[in-house]
Amino acid sequence: MFRTETCGQLRLADTGKHVTLAGWVQRVRKMGGMTFVDLRDRYGITQIVFNNDTDAALCEAANHLGREFVIQVTGTVAERTSKNANLPTGDIEIIAETLTILNRSEVPPFTIEEDTDGGDDLRMKFRYLDLRRPNVRRNLELRHRMTIAVRDYLDKQGFLEIETPMLVGSTPEGARDFVVPSRMNPGQFYALPQSPQTLKQLLMVSGMDRYFQIVKCFRDEDLRADRQPEFTQIDCEMSFVNQEDVISLFEGMAKHLFKELRGVELTEPFPRMPWDEAMRLYGSDKPDTRFGMTFVELMDILKGHGFGVFNSAAYIGGICVPGAATYTRKQLDQLTDYVRRPQIGAKGMVYARVEADGTVKSSVDKFYSQEVLQEMKKAMDANPGDLILILSGDDAMKTRKQLCELRLEMGRQLGLRDKNKFSCLWVVDFPMFEWSEEEGRLMAMHHPFTHPKDEDIPLLDTDPAAVRADAYDMVINGVEVGGGSIRIHDSALQAKMFEILGFTPEKAQEQFGFLMNAFKYGAPPHGGLAYGLDRWVSLFAGLDSIRDCIAFPKNNSGRDVMLDAPAPLDQKQLDELELALNPSEQAE
Repeated sequence: MFRTETCGQLRLADTGKHVTLAGWVQRVRKMGGMTFVDLRDRYGITQIVFNNDTDAALCEAANHLGREFVIQVTGTVAERTSKNANLPTGDIEIIAETLTILNRSEVPPFTIEEDTDGGDDLRMKFRYLDLRRPNVRRNLELRHRMTIAVRDYLDKQGFLEIETPMLVGSTPEGARDFVVPSRMNPGQFYALPQSPQTLKQLLMVSGMDRYFQIVKCFRDEDLRADRQPEFTQIDCEMSFVNQEDVISLFEGMAKHLFKELRGVELTEPFPRMPWDEAMRLYGSDKPDTRFGMTFVELMDILKGHGFGVFNSAAYIGGICVPGAATYTRKQLDQLTDYVRRPQIGAKGMVYARVEADGTVKSSVDKFYSQEVLQEMKKAMDANPGDLILILSGDDAMKTRKQLCELRLEMGRQLGLRDKNKFSCLWVVDFPMFEWSEEEGRLMAMHHPFTHPKDEDIPLLDTDPAAVRADAYDMVINGVEVGGGSIRIHDSALQAKMFEILGFTPEKAQEQFGFLMNAFKYGAPPHGGLAYGLDRWVSLFAGLDSIRDCIAFPKNNSGRDVMLDAPAPLDQKQLDELELALNPSEQAE
């Protein structure tokens, strides 16, 4: 056999044992007549000792080992004289007797260390080397343990794991589809699923009752730190349930994951926050509630005092930053520049310091009396030493989102966004629809199969924009880790929903007739939720991006730089698919 133990397995109790190890050379150190080799595999690192006095030829061979050589070593376990408390195997070493080079390696393009000298692009190009780094490997091990914990929990709750197809029909609502041409059906296309939404609903119609799947999903949308073109969902659906049933079961799953994977016991129910409250107080439907600084609207206090920016504003709001009155003018100018960045879009920022004597000093003092500033201080619940930051704008929703970015930045600067602290909540009572300027019509905020709240159903005919949905998102530390809804199970209500969304009956039948027809055959009340596996893993691993908890991720341009994909097809493949590229595409 190639090895009798792994490189992370041996301890002092194994002293005197004859072993064979195999792995990669992490580093080689020469000290006098001794050569020390750190041998690494997936399980850990073990120090190998080659002694020139006992076997000069063997020691000379070890001196010529390079980084990432694959070797096999036999020897005897001995206690180390100079122990390494940072390694689980740091109390022992192997006194080498034989050395076999199984494969040589070129010098890797970056160091295979936790703190590597490789940049993101280089690491992604050589991802198979990056995966050798222990911190990246630990992320994948965490992902593996999480999938086991998920399956264990759902199996005990009576769920069946059922696979749904990867080649489906295109759905016009939601993000853009990735499409796949069909050779056997020229001119026609499959789509890769954005989620198994309609299929899991059909499973409920079929009587499966409780379904789950750890499934790949695909969305052709712009990328960011928590988004990839392909991602993994823990996708679930249940029959004969209401919103309370779904929230209860999946809150239980979240607590199970925290206990099993983080050793954190969460005993209190997760708070619930209506969507409109989240937007009013945080400017986000996924608020980070690890810290305060909730928004205070200041329209009634600050309008009408001669400051034109505020007088013409549709919204004026502020946050109180505890203990930050010591911020210098330079720091405040940097914050102003931050909110003016194109991706945030504010025109400027007003600030006010609460002095030690309780007076307020503002960047717009000439427009406001101390009495008005004191009224603002009271509304902000500010104390001496606090800093008040104010944004305004002609669109309340946009300005709240800008204020949200400012709040998060202040939380980051003040160290309030501790990755080892977890604040969980449910955001509920989402609007059913949102207006799309691009489409010029109402769009489903979640998807067109979401059930409206029973008490709001009459508003579908009179004021559909006011309808709330039986929808819910779980948010942890400002990250939406999952969301779902109760689904429509009545074909007449589903048809009404399509009508509001601008579908003709013919178009609705063409796109979703299979689902509406299924509802005619006894569809049970049902609902579900999908957790983002990548986001859960990155949250538990303390990562800012989901890329390092995915084995082979795409870069920010949606490219796999290791495989050099996407790439052009050769003409033969295009001909088989009866596809032709236009000249501009070919030039690119």
